[in-house]
Amino acid sequence: MKRIKRIFHISAIIAAACVLTHIPAQALESGSYRLLSVSVTEKLVLVSRIPDQKKFLLDAADVKITINDNPGELNDIALFTVVQLQMDLSKKKRKGVNIDGQVREIAISDPAGK
Repeated sequence: MKRIKRIFHISAIIAAACVLTHIPAQALESGSYRLLSVSVTEKLVLVSRIPDQKKFLLDAADVKITINDNPGELNDIALFTVVQLQMDLSKKKRKGVNIDGQVREIAISDPAGK
């Protein structure tokens, strides 16, 4: 009877480990990105990573935007080409479009604007 309980316990641990390894984890990335396009109506941002030019289409519905340490809006960032952003990479579909993740924060430092 003890052997059966031990085998059951070990198989439950193995099953739990298999389930845990298949859970997709969100990857948090931050850095400098080139701003390629902004859709204010759909709340989407297209950016590319500066070193390797990999493109990301990001959901910007809940983004915190700061321009020179002042709050900004999504339509304000279209004037800039390089932004600092923080994003969660997790693939999803919205209205039939594949989205690479969600942008959490966009920070712009414009020396001419100070």
